[in-house]
Amino acid sequence: MHQLFRVLVLWFGLAGAGFIAPAQAAVSAAQAQEIQRLVRAQLDAFAADDAPRAFSYAAASIQQMFGTPEQFMQMVRSSYPVVYRPASVAFLTPKDDAGGIVQPVAMTDAEGGSWIALYRLVQLPDKSWRIAGCVLATGTAQRT
Repeated sequence: MHQLFRVLVLWFGLAGAGFIAPAQAAVSAAQAQEIQRLVRAQLDAFAADDAPRAFSYAAASIQQMFGTPEQFMQMVRSSYPVVYRPASVAFLTPKDDAGGIVQPVAMTDAEGGSWIALYRLVQLPDKSWRIAGCVLATGTAQRT
């Protein structure tokens, strides 16, 4: 219960910081499928150590920040080991935040630790989606 509280505190803290908006609308089933396909594709690229493919799913702001696929992959390896090599992945209910979609993903690391990865996705003018950020929190959440 304490871990769930920590996730909720992080969730509301991110809302206050503008990462996610407080008023959230439902995400269509088609959007949820596309978002989950994109996140899973990036996780598959990490599992294959395919830096260019993983980098291709990142928003332009992330690509500019890291410059090269190799620098991006190194950051993920060192700062997000559970995202780089999750033992398990379960998609939770995504939320529309008016500037994109936040997709929570429950993950387990190699040591059995529980994590919630909050992916922020933005839609491009061509209607495709890109990952604009990911925040990790320890804990568990109810799966949907």
